[in-house]
Amino acid sequence: MTGMIVELEVNQMEQRILLTACPDSKGLIAQITNICYKHQLNISRNTEYVDPVSGQFYMRTELDGFFNETTLLADLDRALPAGSSRSLLRRQAKRVVILVTKEAHCLGDILIKVYDGSLSLDIAAVVGNHPQLATLAERFAIPYHYVSHQGLSRKAHEQALLQTIQPYQPEYLILAKFMRILTPAFVAEFPNRIINIHHSFLPAFIGARPYQQAFERGVKIIGATAHFVNNQLDEGPIIQQKVLPVDHSYSAEDMERAGRDVEKAALSEALQFVTEDRVFVHGNKTVIL
Repeated sequence: MTGMIVELEVNQMEQRILLTACPDSKGLIAQITNICYKHQLNISRNTEYVDPVSGQFYMRTELDGFFNETTLLADLDRALPAGSSRSLLRRQAKRVVILVTKEAHCLGDILIKVYDGSLSLDIAAVVGNHPQLATLAERFAIPYHYVSHQGLSRKAHEQALLQTIQPYQPEYLILAKFMRILTPAFVAEFPNRIINIHHSFLPAFIGARPYQQAFERGVKIIGATAHFVNNQLDEGPIIQQKVLPVDHSYSAEDMERAGRDVEKAALSEALQFVTEDRVFVHGNKTVIL
């Protein structure tokens, strides 16, 4: 019709990821995949696992098609047993805020991998309790916020951090060598959404100069653990661990240098699992599909 603009809603083919977790029972795979077929969705990849101890069923399903999300989820809810959880996720970069102190290696590794496209993150900001890493973040056009802890109680500093972080509405916080212990109140703001990296030795060395302690004990392996943060220091659900053999020829400085590489690798792989929606958290452990 002349002079009239008609807007048509065009449905576009999408790719989504369906995550399902529930008590195990017979026929779950068939029930879920039949519902996907009913909705004319193509399954491009499917992975499942049953925990033999807890009897918990996990499934990750990559789907292509035209989605009616409300109807699909309602059909799944009717089919799945009590105590189930399901989520239908779009394949898109996870929005994150990175917390740092002074060490640059983990932050730099993440920035480079996001820049070259090998890690799918939307870095909204970097927040540090020291100013040293501002220049590094700004080289990648990422806003940097210096929120000093000097002269503040832990509670007051965390309130200042939250006031800085919350406007960005991140899906996850990444502690890229952020050397501050977080209180339960802060952790509760981001349940299973704070990812930390720390050195882990066999045996574990805590306190100051852990690599010097390791050297003095003549350790034969060093490593790093990436995990979700909970109220138990460094004991949250583990996402990824990496180790590296060392021997008597390594100085404390050699061990620290190698440890930085292991930390980068463990954190990067953990973030890859999270960005690809492969991580299920059950209690204090994870299942990675």
